[in-house]
Amino acid sequence: METLIDLFPGLTASQQAQFAAMEPLYREWNARINVISRKDMDNFLLHHVLHSLAIARLIDFPAGSTILDVGTGGGFPGIPLAVLFPACRFTLCDSIGKKIKVAQAAADGLGLGNVECVNARAEALPGRYDYVVSRAVTDLASFWPWVRDKFSKAVFYLKGGDLDEEIAACARRWRLDPARFYQAKISAWFDDPWFEEKKIVVISQ
Repeated sequence: METLIDLFPGLTASQQAQFAAMEPLYREWNARINVISRKDMDNFLLHHVLHSLAIARLIDFPAGSTILDVGTGGGFPGIPLAVLFPACRFTLCDSIGKKIKVAQAAADGLGLGNVECVNARAEALPGRYDYVVSRAVTDLASFWPWVRDKFSKAVFYLKGGDLDEEIAACARRWRLDPARFYQAKISAWFDDPWFEEKKIVVISQ
């Protein structure tokens, strides 16, 4: 928790309490519905909370923004971001019902009134959001058609490894300008070996 406070010194007492409550809440629910591996659960702050919050190093979502978390699983990156940005509205979607059940329980347990959890595929949702966030649900060429009509500003996609060819393949397949893609290395902000190959791919509108 000290690491989180050091990295995000502007956290309010309420936000600190929510982040402190997050791991025990997820441990309780993960014992009932397994959505996080034991190895990852033992590194919950690093692998899930900080990884999700890396997006906040690239953008300070303006108050009132609407954000869609695609393939949220148990609630990442949406839940940590919703704590950090209480003035924004987050819609967390996943096609697997048991995962959304955990995400909803986490949102309720943390008192997040700015979160809506939906058991659905992203492409089936009506309307458009300001931003899309997601965490490595598939390759970019497969991901793009799910979200291309769902955002008005930008997509922030957490993914690891060498992504140059994957981005190029996505741009070729869907006839996108490669200049719309930007890669940011998370290791530039978080000094831990686990983040060495982790990146955020930003796709602008």
